[in-house]
Amino acid sequence: MSGGAYILAFDQGTTSSRALLFDRGGHVVSTAQKEFRQIYPHPGWVEHDPREIWATQAGVAAEALTHAGAGGIDIAAIGITNQRETTIVWDRRTGEPVYNAIVWQDRRTAEFCEQLRAQGNEALVATRTGLRIDSYFSGSKIRWILDHVDGAREAAEAGHLAFGTVDSWLVWHLTGGKLHVTDVSNASRTMLFNIHSLEWDDELLALLDVPRSMLPQVRSSSEVYGYTATPLFSAPVPIAGIAGDQQAALFGQMCLAPGMVKNTYGTGCFMVMNTGHKPQASSHNLLTTVAWKIGNRVDYALEGSIFIGGAVVQWLRDGLGIIRHSRDVEALATSVPDADGVVLVPAFAGLGAPHWQPHARGTLFGATRGTTAAHVARAALDSIAFQTLDVLRAMEADAGLRVSELRVDGGAAANDLLMQWQADLLGADVVRPNVIETTAAGAAYLAGLAVGYWPDIDTLQRQWQLQRRFSRKLPESDVGRAVNGWQRAVRAAKAWAQDS
Repeated sequence: MSGGAYILAFDQGTTSSRALLFDRGGHVVSTAQKEFRQIYPHPGWVEHDPREIWATQAGVAAEALTHAGAGGIDIAAIGITNQRETTIVWDRRTGEPVYNAIVWQDRRTAEFCEQLRAQGNEALVATRTGLRIDSYFSGSKIRWILDHVDGAREAAEAGHLAFGTVDSWLVWHLTGGKLHVTDVSNASRTMLFNIHSLEWDDELLALLDVPRSMLPQVRSSSEVYGYTATPLFSAPVPIAGIAGDQQAALFGQMCLAPGMVKNTYGTGCFMVMNTGHKPQASSHNLLTTVAWKIGNRVDYALEGSIFIGGAVVQWLRDGLGIIRHSRDVEALATSVPDADGVVLVPAFAGLGAPHWQPHARGTLFGATRGTTAAHVARAALDSIAFQTLDVLRAMEADAGLRVSELRVDGGAAANDLLMQWQADLLGADVVRPNVIETTAAGAAYLAGLAVGYWPDIDTLQRQWQLQRRFSRKLPESDVGRAVNGWQRAVRAAKAWAQDS
């Protein structure tokens, strides 16, 4: 049994860095969070400053420890979960990034990806990686940096540059540049990783012109990778768990059996279904991905990615100014009985699964002179649930089964109006656990298992507790009309994109 009192989880997200301390009961003892800048150099481009990612993550870790009156000696292990696909390239000699982090939402490589598809590479990429050719993934972002940053390709060819998703960047800093690693779940989101052999794929590296020397070593999701070597902690702490945010949430939700599904309502929405020990190809535009590797056991998953989930609420706040705080949206939306025929398709960064239309843009339908800010807010929340419905139906078709229960987490899962509407649309129970910090919990669990803080997975399963279950209340005929309106709006948004 590990001696430290707590597990420290790093939850490095798209808009903020968070740190959470968990105790042996799986309870959050302390938490700290800090937002950081979103950089938009051109339409469709999204960047972060990698130095700011590290600074905010280190800062909230120190803050969470202080809140709990804890030090490095009290930490049994660190688990890391992170925004996936976001791409950082840095110089091994200096540790300095050669360019800003290119965020998963960024669309600058969409045209290059279209060229790859036109050249007939879709089947190769899908078969090896389980992914589609899309600018969402890391591979084309690495290529862009090498092609557009002065001297980058030459430095990469000489072995001086390192690529990493955010987990790799954090581990590099935590270990003082000693470790350049990632785990199978993050590697499987790069478009460069063979999910069958669990190795970087030379043919895909050649296709994207990415030198193998840039890539991190791929490890399991639960093992001691190394120890901290930073003034942040008073004693060396084992870094023992890594998983991309959606895989971590699947684990945190204890979706361990094939057919179990969770949806995380974050900046985007990400629905993931555990499919067991064999990768299952999708015929409905979903992604096949590695869920995690623990010991010699690998679990796979089907995933549907919705690019704009909770971010639509941030748009109401920052773009339209109709709410002051994100938490205000529920009260505003509840002030009207429904959206009064208004439908919002929030394709601000294109449409993700199951549509995959990168050129679609946000579109509002059905507005009249009587439309108010409350109707727009209601339509914005509705859009999150409608997109989730589209993905779940595709997932059911791929898996050949009807999902009766959806486990939910993420910030917007606390919104009762949204969760009830989600249950009405799905005709399935929406289940919210006591701890909705399931992404951070998943990272903590993976780290804790590796160091013996928790003896086994059965112990963790007993910690998962139901907070509330939402079941359908709305008549099926009303649901059908609402879904029909959504489908019309999506068809129109896609047609607009195609005509452009």
